[in-house]
Amino acid sequence: MALQYDLVVIGSGPGGYVAAIRASQLGLKVGVVERESLGGICLNWGCIPTKALLKSAQVFEYMNHASDYGLKVEGASYDFGAVIQRSRGVADGMSKGINFLFKKNKIETVSGVGKLLAPGKVEVTKADGSKETVEAKHIILATGARSRELPAMPIDDKKIIGYRKAMTLEQMPKRLVVVGSGAIGVEFAYFYRSMGSEVTVVEFLPRIVPIEDEEVSKQMEKSFTKMGIKVLTSAEVTKVDTSGPGCKVTIKTAQGDQQIDCDVVLSAAGVVTNIENIGLEELGIKTERGRVIVDDFYRTNVPGIYAIGDIIPGPALAHVASAEGIICVEAITGHHPEPLNYQNIPGCTYASPEIASVGLTEAEAKKQGYDVLVGKFPFSASGKASAGGVKDGFVKVIFDKKYGEWLGAHMIGSNVTEMIAEVVVARKLETTGHEIIKAVHPHPTMSEAIMEAAAAAYGEVIHL
Repeated sequence: MALQYDLVVIGSGPGGYVAAIRASQLGLKVGVVERESLGGICLNWGCIPTKALLKSAQVFEYMNHASDYGLKVEGASYDFGAVIQRSRGVADGMSKGINFLFKKNKIETVSGVGKLLAPGKVEVTKADGSKETVEAKHIILATGARSRELPAMPIDDKKIIGYRKAMTLEQMPKRLVVVGSGAIGVEFAYFYRSMGSEVTVVEFLPRIVPIEDEEVSKQMEKSFTKMGIKVLTSAEVTKVDTSGPGCKVTIKTAQGDQQIDCDVVLSAAGVVTNIENIGLEELGIKTERGRVIVDDFYRTNVPGIYAIGDIIPGPALAHVASAEGIICVEAITGHHPEPLNYQNIPGCTYASPEIASVGLTEAEAKKQGYDVLVGKFPFSASGKASAGGVKDGFVKVIFDKKYGEWLGAHMIGSNVTEMIAEVVVARKLETTGHEIIKAVHPHPTMSEAIMEAAAAAYGEVIHL
């Protein structure tokens, strides 16, 4: 007999598990189908374990620069295996935390691979090949995404690797080529360079972190170059020869072809959605360019079936998937949630310096016809940044001159990923620049740079 639920969620990443918990809070009987570990890619192979690796790199960097702080650390070294082990331990702990939350909220986990059979029916294939049917009035698809493979460099997880293998390498590569400079590429480039690898970043577009404001990209390239990372932009990997002991990477650039020898190539050129073999075609669920099409409340064109997270259009970010999951189940249970404002989603990159942004870049705002006021405050003028020895970077804010609307904010520097939420909340509340200037910020802090940048936009800045 089939297992019966009010709601079945396929996938337990930050979209799926959050949707499941919120649905349980709202009185639904919930089952979650998961083929691997609770928490999905984010907790097990993405957001969380990468931050653990980056923390190890940051601490090692501090040790190597202890003399900058008047301290002595002699013979700083590391155990690469222990660094990897700590990261895996953090991920395992978080996954167990989801297990605890599921038990607390009486959510049942069905282990295996889920596939839609019909509206209200999911077939789950177990590890041993046996099958089980699960039934529910509502089904949420939250199957996430995986590393994109480029034709010139098929991933073999030995010499050409994806992000999962990059977190569990047996030994430190002496030389690494990172292909792609989005958040994943930039974070791994920083990690491996900090730990001593020779790193080259190859980016197809004209600048690294290409979705960020142009000034942020320039600062990031400057910081990376200072660290000794080689950056190649407007460049494309056309071939990787893995026949020898290492890799010979052929890179097409404006100056002609280059060849770089390395031990490992990391493919960080984006992600591909996991929508194959989950029953979409059989049920006639609409997709476009590899994404499931949904309405404002994540309903597909087939009643009773919903989709959230990386498999639908929009930014492939953990916090977006979680917000979508909550809105989806609140709508299912008869509440009246506000649709998600995709123009107010923060993006964060956790290399050093960190990057955080929300809203329009200066170029986008001008392109949309806004008459803009731009304010910028460098961390070189911040007392807290000077005291911390982290003076690289700045906060840049963009306002509409006519109405004072806060159009965007772009930050690069130490700890800025913790600062961006102020801007997200301010924009949600339709706060103006003058309200930020008049809101007293604590001193000395990194976050007062937001107030100073707003003051700079209006010609009232004190510390510049």
